[in-house]
Amino acid sequence: MSKYQSVRGTRDLLPELKKSFRQIDEIAYKTALNYGFSEIETPIFEFSDVFHRSLGETSDAVSKETYTFTDRGGDSITLRPEGTAGVVRSFVSEGLAQHVPLKLYYYGPMFRYERPQKGRYRQFYQFGVEILGLESALADVECLDLAWTIIKNLKLSERCELEINTLGDVESRNGYRQALVEYLTPFKSQLSEDSQVRLEKNPLRILDSKDEGDKKIVATAPLMENFLNETSKKFFSDVLEGLKKLNIPFKTNPKLVRGLDYYCHTVFEFTTTELGAQGAILSGGRYDGLVEMLGGPKTAGVGWAAGVDRLADLCAATLEKEKRAPVSLIANGENALKEAVVLASELRNKNHYCEVFLTGNFKKKLEKANKFGTEKAILIFDQADGSLEYKVKYFTTGEEKVISRAEALKL
Repeated sequence: MSKYQSVRGTRDLLPELKKSFRQIDEIAYKTALNYGFSEIETPIFEFSDVFHRSLGETSDAVSKETYTFTDRGGDSITLRPEGTAGVVRSFVSEGLAQHVPLKLYYYGPMFRYERPQKGRYRQFYQFGVEILGLESALADVECLDLAWTIIKNLKLSERCELEINTLGDVESRNGYRQALVEYLTPFKSQLSEDSQVRLEKNPLRILDSKDEGDKKIVATAPLMENFLNETSKKFFSDVLEGLKKLNIPFKTNPKLVRGLDYYCHTVFEFTTTELGAQGAILSGGRYDGLVEMLGGPKTAGVGWAAGVDRLADLCAATLEKEKRAPVSLIANGENALKEAVVLASELRNKNHYCEVFLTGNFKKKLEKANKFGTEKAILIFDQADGSLEYKVKYFTTGEEKVISRAEALKL
């Protein structure tokens, strides 16, 4: 075994897996196009403040998981742990506010220093969408409708569930935050180390804790729904009404918070029970203050991201396998082999899928072509007078017949 291995938490996307990734991206992208989204691609790394400021210093993605380093110019750089902050940075720095509303789609690798396990990698892949400049609850509904349509197109609608909650607006959240702190403070010494820190900085995150002790404590905590003002109640009611009208099944989960600090109002996850602990396959919510936080004008935003690694595991059996039977070119003789390479190039330029078998004797080449799934092959033979003979062989019937070179190009 080579001493050189992939870094822990990363993996090679070998051809079959990469094919699944590409197919998932293509299904998502084409569906997003139908909803009026355009594609954007931001750099894999940004100045660290883009993520540290937007995600919040108390979020795990910043406090524990970012790949942050100082580059040769002395700048603090972070590999992107998620896609939204980079898209919003681009929105601000590229002056895109004059073009709102904007509907954007992205795809690419993200990086978090997490404990590797099934369905969780340190380099992982996401596709996601952002709607910028629409304050209406109907933007949330459209965002969720797109997510649900992609899930249906991936044939996963029977295998996952939408969980949804509201965090309310700033006024509602501040009132709830105060009540939650009052409830949790007597339990401070019993909380996990992380939650003790969060109690001071972002107590809502404790609701999302995976620590079993924390879960018992928050089981009887006050609920956000009891602190919503009328504006927040109506916003959430409008979102749920829209989901019902679109026949998108959901369940409300009052403990759903999401792990990043920029969310407000609607938060949601599509989850499955088929992937063990890593059950969330698509997550997101509304983030109306994020653009201002990164120096831009007051701009509403809502979006989500989906984990391609987990989706590939979940729908491995349901993705349609690509079936392209190649035209094989099999040569017998030195000049015939040179001609096979030229002829294959001409056929490929006519958008044909071709394989040239360069090694092995003539019989071995025929065997390889058959195993390759070839339905027909062009056979090329050196002749004694220096000319070439062309034949077509149909593997399904075994039939062979002599053809001209011009006919070979029309097969």
